[in-house]
Amino acid sequence: MGWPYLLTPLIPVAVVMEILGAPATAVFAASALGIIPTAALMGRATEELAARSGPGIGGLLNVTFGNAPELIIALFALGQGLQEVVKASIVGSIIGNMLLVLGAAMLAGGIGRQKQSFSRTSASIQTTMLMLACGALIMPAIFELVEGKGLPAPGAEALHYGGTVEHLSLAVALVLIVTYVIGLFFSLKTHRDLFNPEYEEEDTWGWSTRKSVIALAIAGVLVGVMSEVLVGSITEASESIGLSEFFIGVIVVAIVGNAAEHWVAVLVAMKDKMDLAVNIAVGSSAQVALFVAPVLVIASFFIGPYPLALVFNGFELGAILLAVLVGNHVTADGESTWFEGVQLLAVYFVFGLAFYFA
Repeated sequence: MGWPYLLTPLIPVAVVMEILGAPATAVFAASALGIIPTAALMGRATEELAARSGPGIGGLLNVTFGNAPELIIALFALGQGLQEVVKASIVGSIIGNMLLVLGAAMLAGGIGRQKQSFSRTSASIQTTMLMLACGALIMPAIFELVEGKGLPAPGAEALHYGGTVEHLSLAVALVLIVTYVIGLFFSLKTHRDLFNPEYEEEDTWGWSTRKSVIALAIAGVLVGVMSEVLVGSITEASESIGLSEFFIGVIVVAIVGNAAEHWVAVLVAMKDKMDLAVNIAVGSSAQVALFVAPVLVIASFFIGPYPLALVFNGFELGAILLAVLVGNHVTADGESTWFEGVQLLAVYFVFGLAFYFA
């Protein structure tokens, strides 16, 4: 079953605590931990499907359903007006997948092996797409820095930037979504072979397609419940434990929302399937930048007090750029070792320290 499922009892515990009006810190902790087994269930179901469809389509399935918890959490946060938490979670997901998930996969998979190999071409395409997407994401912030009020402070709770940068953010979101759709056509149709190298047949997959789909549906419902409880306790919990909403969004929410990628990427890396592990980690970051962030921008015009402007603070901008550059460099040679995993994890922890003291 795996360790994430040991946290399953926290799902009803979090709901009961919310109903009984327990302290916000306890509710937040229980709901955050309660999301992990539901995300792991999504990961297990998609891994079963990925085993029959190759690392390209399998990676797409994993990042799609793996990012579902984060998207659901962010939608609830938008409804509560927690715009800065949403932006922090976007950044946290990008850097978390590029540094924490990829680093953990390289470390776990590299132990006991001289090196592991994966497709340089596939990794290069995904990291290039991610770099271009992140370049687009930071343009509204640069616009606001030059033409508007400047960048927000890390501790800012709610900022309304006005029409111009909001409309610019919407236009950028539409461009990114179109690019994402074209990228799917490229990876799943015209250049399918690049993203679907062959693996030897395995007989370890016991779930049927129907069972996997049912598991995904159940996990999605549970994630929605946990997300509502989690978001409802963020503000009060952050004040109680002395952490900023920025830190909670960029580290805590991003980690629990992406627990599926963490679990599955490490699992497949340990089986020496680094193509799939890299597709999950880098592909998930790219999907957040190209799809999740734009969807949240568009949704914010209908959910919450005002539209979401893609104006990130200085720490977020620096983290995105550095994480993408580091990840691109590490994957450029198509090989990985456990020490490269350690280096990626070290960069992530340095970012975490900076975010904590911000």
